[in-house]
Amino acid sequence: MAIAHLRTYTVNKGQMDSWLELFRERLTPLLAECDITIEGVWVNEARTQFIWVRSYGETEAELERKEAAFYGSDWWKANVDLVRGHLAHRQIEVIRTV
Repeated sequence: MAIAHLRTYTVNKGQMDSWLELFRERLTPLLAECDITIEGVWVNEARTQFIWVRSYGETEAELERKEAAFYGSDWWKANVDLVRGHLAHRQIEVIRTV
């Protein structure tokens, strides 16, 4: 049974294009380096929410290890304020395949 996150981000007004560029250019490669898979990415019609699923593998331990690698990376530490500065709210749910 795979473990993943369903993530819904409310993006600050006027920052969706900047967010999408940051996500594609910087976050996607870093996630791949940490062996975190992006399963899908969506934007709502109002372009206020960014919805995505990222998966980690089969176990909670894999999730924890891969997240630690991501959040412990030099790039993340240097750019966390830039990334989070785009987001008004984040909702993160752990989901599992059935």
